[in-house]
Amino acid sequence: MVFMSRMDLALEEARAARDRGEVPVGAVIVGPDGAVLARAGNRTRELTDPTAHAELLAVREACARLGSERLTGCDLYVTLEPCAMCAAAIAAARIARLYYGASDPKSGGVAHGAKVFSHPQAHHAPEVYDGIAAEEAAALLKDFFADRR
Repeated sequence: MVFMSRMDLALEEARAARDRGEVPVGAVIVGPDGAVLARAGNRTRELTDPTAHAELLAVREACARLGSERLTGCDLYVTLEPCAMCAAAIAAARIARLYYGASDPKSGGVAHGAKVFSHPQAHHAPEVYDGIAAEEAAALLKDFFADRR
């Protein structure tokens, strides 16, 4: 399955983030032609930037690569349900489809919390597919935080 191989790339980014001491979240953006445009993992601590979430870093890279602020027709694969900040950026970038792994009842902004895409003021709502490799993504997060307690 193509969506699993793309999520596997996002999981690789999440593991790399974990190895850098970052919260293990990874993201991959795929263009309309199926080519990977961007890959990123969280870098909030490394960059001392609270906005350096995997999704935002990937969106920035893909936009730069395409020379456009819009990612029309692109797909985003991310290991964790995007927060409200990332969901708003996904909407602003006009990403066509969002595939995510683990749910985030505490900080999610798609199925939980702000539910950005269903808000009346959302400029765009991508197709959303959840639960892709959810167990592996959740295990990375649980293990990461258990090691810090």
